[in-house]
Amino acid sequence: MSLHSPSDLRALVDSGIHGLSIRRQCELLGLSRSSYYYEPKEESPENLYLMSLLEARHHDHPEEGSPRLTKYLQLDHGLEVNRKRVMRLMKLMRIRSILPRPRTSQPGEGHKVYPYLLKGVKIKGPNHVWAVDITFIRIQGGFLYLVAIFDWHSRFALSWELSSSLTDGLRPLGEARNYQF
Repeated sequence: MSLHSPSDLRALVDSGIHGLSIRRQCELLGLSRSSYYYEPKEESPENLYLMSLLEARHHDHPEEGSPRLTKYLQLDHGLEVNRKRVMRLMKLMRIRSILPRPRTSQPGEGHKVYPYLLKGVKIKGPNHVWAVDITFIRIQGGFLYLVAIFDWHSRFALSWELSSSLTDGLRPLGEARNYQF
């Protein structure tokens, strides 16, 4: 397995070495001769124009990925482009949408991982195991935070509370509400 890209290996080949042909040097480096002689094409003026449009749009809307950027070019500029072309140009420009990526729940470096305390526990009936969850709801002008307590056996929401701040003091739980999810 090679640790270098073809462009890195290409730089190691020296045509001025006497007694060691380019063919043999490529062989020793594990580089195919076609990779050694490959010269990438320059982008067409049309692609350069598309790239300038993509860069400007990405600057204003970094959350948009290739599907939305493709629609933007098609609808707003009347260009006939497909998603694969937009993806290739985005990769070439090293831009991508700023959305959550996979593995977002992986713990960070130095983060303590707590053991799962319910492993192997049989939930026998109501009020045996409760769970709490907190989430946010986006509204115009900010967020509302929702805290809910659930019974795992019956899947009822035992209680819930909405708050406009996470720093509100704790209040006693109100009357139990039986909402099944």
